[in-house]
Amino acid sequence: MAIAQKLHTKLVQKLILTPSLQQAIKLLPMSTLELADLLNQEMVENPLLEEVPTEELQPAEQQQPEKAAEQPATEKTDAWDDADYEYFFGDYLDDGYRPRTPQEVKELPPIENTLSSAGSLSDHLIWQLSLQTSDEKLKEIGGAIIGNLDDDGYLVASVEEIAAMADWPVGEVEKALQHIQTFDPIGVAARDLQECLWLQIRHLGLEGTNTEKIVTEHLRLLQNHQVPEIARKLGVQIEDLREHVEIIRNLDPKPGSRFNPSQSQYVIPDVYVVKVEDQYVAMLNEEGLPQLRISPYYRRLLDKGTTENSDETRAYVKDKFRSALWLIKSVDQRQKTIHKVATSIINFQREFLDLGIEHLRPLVLRDVANDIGMHESTVSRVVNNKYMHTPQGVFELKFFFHSGISSSYGDSVSSVTIKQRIRKIIENEDPRKPLSDSKIVSILQKEGLMLARRTIAKYREELKIPTSNQRKVLF
Repeated sequence: MAIAQKLHTKLVQKLILTPSLQQAIKLLPMSTLELADLLNQEMVENPLLEEVPTEELQPAEQQQPEKAAEQPATEKTDAWDDADYEYFFGDYLDDGYRPRTPQEVKELPPIENTLSSAGSLSDHLIWQLSLQTSDEKLKEIGGAIIGNLDDDGYLVASVEEIAAMADWPVGEVEKALQHIQTFDPIGVAARDLQECLWLQIRHLGLEGTNTEKIVTEHLRLLQNHQVPEIARKLGVQIEDLREHVEIIRNLDPKPGSRFNPSQSQYVIPDVYVVKVEDQYVAMLNEEGLPQLRISPYYRRLLDKGTTENSDETRAYVKDKFRSALWLIKSVDQRQKTIHKVATSIINFQREFLDLGIEHLRPLVLRDVANDIGMHESTVSRVVNNKYMHTPQGVFELKFFFHSGISSSYGDSVSSVTIKQRIRKIIENEDPRKPLSDSKIVSILQKEGLMLARRTIAKYREELKIPTSNQRKVLF
């Protein structure tokens, strides 16, 4: 069989993303801070982009006459004619992209704390070690022990492993460990929860009491809320254990955690919801976004009448000119799309804005997409990494999209609303007789919500609420 090369014509349909469309899609998922960083970077790389000077920030209608006067009067004869660009980008050539003048936002998220560098647990312990001993060997072993503590203050390496680090005697490592276990916070350098609680009991001078016995001998029973079994084994009445259980309950199971607090994450909303008269209005947060425009100086380089510019210079400026215009257009289109999505969410969730989370409506991406005439994937990109400041608090845009569960009254109820209802039911239960998942199902059925017990268990676990046995309080 001979192998031959042949030419065939074939007609196919393909979806090709132009660079400008790729850029527009790239901008949609960005938060306001990320967009600001991108625009600042583009201004560095593209000389045709510049930020509007502060003294020129005035209403557009006041700027038009001045800008018209700045245009050169010479007639353009080059093939490079701005007529097409004027048609497509007429709104962007002179003014560029400028954030819309925001209305007054009365309720801004307060900044209640300032960030500062706090001392770590290891720094705190090393400081105490340096003050309490002058023995260099003890300091070396103590430093090794402190270096093997986790964020909660527990020792994650065995004594033998630490001794093998520098051929230290195991006895000396044990001695150093006992010394560090007297440091603040009490309970630090323990090898497990039992030892951590015992160190704190010893510090309180409760050695030999039932409090110590519960921790050293019956801690597992206490964790399972089997207080009657503990009372039987200790030969005392249940009421006699109240004081001991209360002491243990107030001990710190993670003594090192207060030296390693989780950093506060401050959220800057991308959209503000402001009530104007009887209507809610979406306002984009464009504070910090550079106000871009095309540099008038570089635009004049495109004028054919300027003979001192080489063809290479003009070709370079043309390329950067196109790139700058598409960026400005993409940013403006992004802002308009976000505003449309936010306005649609406001219209769907009006009851939530007025009354709170119990009135959150079930909502899916398709509902918003059909409302604003866009594809679901576009809406999905818009709600990614975006936050909305509402009268009920600051929420991620994804928060407003939840599946619904049909009620016996014919309406759909959001899963978030059901979780909130479960939380309130458990908060109002009798601690001595906590409600089981089956009992919660019965309560919700009376309210017209038909759910399975496993669904209640799933929602309860997502809310990080323990089981009824674990919630039971005997005292």
